[in-house]
Amino acid sequence: MNEFEQHYPIISPKTPAPEYFTDPVAAVRRLIALYEEATNFLSEHFAEVVKSGLPKARYRAFYPEIRLTTTSYASTDSRLSFGHVAQPGTYATTVTRPKLFAAYLEQQIGLLIQNHGVPVQIGASETPMPVHFAVASDPAVTVPQDGALEFTLRDVFDVPDLSTTHDDIVNGYGFTYPDGAHPLAPFTAQRVDYSLARLAHYTATAPDHFQNHVIFTNYQFYVDEFEAYARAALIDPKNGYSAFVGPGNHILTKGDEALPQLPKMPQMPSYHLKRPDGQGITLVNIGVGPSNAKTATDHIAVLRPHAWLMVGHCAGLRNSQRLGDFVLAHAYLREDHVLDDDLPIWVPIPALAEIQIALERAVADVTALDGFELKRIMRTGTVATIDNRNWELRDQSGPVQRLSQSRAIALDMESATIAANGFRFRVPYGTLLCVSDKPLHGELKLPGMASDFYKTQVARHLMIGIRALESLRDMPLERIHSRKLRSFEETAFL
Repeated sequence: MNEFEQHYPIISPKTPAPEYFTDPVAAVRRLIALYEEATNFLSEHFAEVVKSGLPKARYRAFYPEIRLTTTSYASTDSRLSFGHVAQPGTYATTVTRPKLFAAYLEQQIGLLIQNHGVPVQIGASETPMPVHFAVASDPAVTVPQDGALEFTLRDVFDVPDLSTTHDDIVNGYGFTYPDGAHPLAPFTAQRVDYSLARLAHYTATAPDHFQNHVIFTNYQFYVDEFEAYARAALIDPKNGYSAFVGPGNHILTKGDEALPQLPKMPQMPSYHLKRPDGQGITLVNIGVGPSNAKTATDHIAVLRPHAWLMVGHCAGLRNSQRLGDFVLAHAYLREDHVLDDDLPIWVPIPALAEIQIALERAVADVTALDGFELKRIMRTGTVATIDNRNWELRDQSGPVQRLSQSRAIALDMESATIAANGFRFRVPYGTLLCVSDKPLHGELKLPGMASDFYKTQVARHLMIGIRALESLRDMPLERIHSRKLRSFEETAFL
């Protein structure tokens, strides 16, 4: 307790006592009410303090929480990887932005009630809500930088706290809440709020626009192709798509509308082909490098997407490959290093059958090749991801030997990072790359070297990724979120 807290009282909103619910819709309504009460309280007092100066009180509101207590080793459907807890005990999770996550929360709460036959408890948690996150959804309010006010902000309000903003749950570090409750969901509310704020910053689109199926790419050409596909999709209502959103939250509902360009593009511009149920497709141009790949997936993971794919360019490592050939990753050689502290290098990253089949079928469908003929333009095997874009300029003997020993057929700077973070965050993942150069065989990535075959294949590449995600969209959720991604002690929520 600091000197300010010793002399001035802490004022909090009067919240109702925790209540039990057997109806997931009603439970989410209560979460929304508690959240809005907390954010309104903080926003109002923040505006008052900015106007009037240092108050003689400290203001604090709390995140709402979901809590489940079971005393039974309930027999649940062993085919499911989510929707149930492993053993008797008390489980909890703090919640933020319940309106944004309403469908997800209703689904997960409903499964808990169904599988365990006990109600969930909804009430205020003991985790303070930082004022920065409370006012984030109000565009009229901006939290000043430290020093802009005549007093220290943390003396009056709670600010982001790294002790509750972490990946201890997904990393399997044995996290429990202060009262001993086990985690019910993979992220705490502060961790989610942190990522939602980062997403808006890096992509220049609101988290509300992100869809459940995500394509990551490392080349602007795919953005152009995605916009063209989206415009065509909006013309035909049978596709089920309702809008196309670009950076700056510019929304198109008709295929011939202009998409305004921002004067300064964000680091990772994102585009969203939306469906009313959120089952559309988001494309993120992450640029080049494993750091960007980690950053994007770190934050998008809190939205709990159903699948993400890497669709981009790579270096072909076999002389038999041609520019424009496709590479379907069945394994990954991780030399990106950005995840070494979170996911040890000895952890295998398995291929997911559902994603692999969807991608291979999409390649066959788009190229009109099948079976043995498909081998003319696509290889499956290990993709190596490296953190040095100009690795060719150093002594090649070490990298080339490792590439050969691993049986790698392609090399890039993002795919293994995206797959590894998908594994870490329990988000189904896959990789389909297009060979853009062959550095070991004299075909460097230089202007004017692209053949007509390469240009044709690149034009097809994005369509393959879209077709694969559209087929996954029609698959039951329990099949996509397989048990392969779950550890010994898992959260009940996806």
